[in-house]
Amino acid sequence: MFQVGGQAGGALGPVFAALIVVPWGQPSLAWFALTALMAMALLTWIGSKQRQISAEFAAMRARRKTTGAPAPRHAPATIAVGLVVLTFLMFTKNAYGESFRSFYTFYLIERFGLTIPASQMMLFVFLMAAAVGVLIGGILGDRIGRYRIIWISMLGPLPLTLLLPHVDLFWTGVLTILINLIMASAFASILIYAMDLLPDRIGLIGGLFYGLNFGLGGIAAALLSVLADSYGVETVYQICAFLPLFGVLAWFLPRIDEDVGT
Repeated sequence: MFQVGGQAGGALGPVFAALIVVPWGQPSLAWFALTALMAMALLTWIGSKQRQISAEFAAMRARRKTTGAPAPRHAPATIAVGLVVLTFLMFTKNAYGESFRSFYTFYLIERFGLTIPASQMMLFVFLMAAAVGVLIGGILGDRIGRYRIIWISMLGPLPLTLLLPHVDLFWTGVLTILINLIMASAFASILIYAMDLLPDRIGLIGGLFYGLNFGLGGIAAALLSVLADSYGVETVYQICAFLPLFGVLAWFLPRIDEDVGT
């Protein structure tokens, strides 16, 4: 649910850009500071509840110990291999995602002649598909296992990404929604899979993968910018179409008995 909020909020950015920033100019951005102030107030309230939350979490861990259900321990090699593979999968997923967040509007304008507001609305639809995909991926991961979701979400979009650079505007919209819907479903499974590897270091894993999520996205955006400047935006999409192939690395993920019912 946390990730759904982030994705939905990010998706609204292009809408506000098209409806507010484009017609009213950059000074209109000052009004968005109000939402930041509201978020600060909410976080302040959450921080005031931290002691209560920590006490409840400690009580939950104590009950786990008394019921004889200790957190599973994995071999250091298993943890290392799992984290390395998950990190690389995260990078390839983010690299493809950044090709849309950074260049999708330019791609639509250059190839199909769309206006800036129209291309921004297309970007909004694409990003909202990510929010829905995260939610669906989390629900299905609880039902059929995160290992299977990672396989599906990393390799599943491959036929669609290969088709994308060669279709018309209508099918570009359809394919981009399907691609992001499937690909975004991996994030929750990757994060929880990492937490299953180190169940006693949930804070560490959460910080690592959320920080890694943004950091790798920035690196991918920089690399793709170089390609776009040298070879054009359309070439970037033709190259990025093969990124889901790296999903085969999920084969090396250790099976840690996280399937439903175990």
